[in-house]
Amino acid sequence: MPWNLTDYPASMKNLDPLIRKKAIAIANALLADGYPDDRAIPIATSQAEKWYKDASADEKKDFQRAKTPQKNDSHTTNKNAKKLMNADVEVTYDDDKWLVRSEKADQASDSFETKEQAVERAKEISKNKHSSVKIYKQDGTLQQTIDYSE
Repeated sequence: MPWNLTDYPASMKNLDPLIRKKAIAIANALLADGYPDDRAIPIATSQAEKWYKDASADEKKDFQRAKTPQKNDSHTTNKNAKKLMNADVEVTYDDDKWLVRSEKADQASDSFETKEQAVERAKEISKNKHSSVKIYKQDGTLQQTIDYSE
């Protein structure tokens, strides 16, 4: 069920208003891609908090002025969302950085200077997706698999 700024999940109640607005926008897009409510909410909240932490003051101002999310907003759907929704998350090394990507995804969702940072982000994503984290060594061999599928 899509949300707006007056009707949103109780778990978003205590978020900073700008983070809440971003989380609602992200959650609505995830719902359009076929994610169930119970998965869209934590993923959207986590992504909105990450965005807020990394966004510049100008980006925050621009988003604050942007149109508020509505229940009937149209979203472009990602044809790969269903296959990536339950995909395991991989931590791999490429081009002098550690990458976090869903298995079979075309591109990484995040890149980090250290393996530890990449693993922490992969764990966060996997917990939200109820999937596994596959951690690879720099040489490409599988080091460890952590299962969060309940």
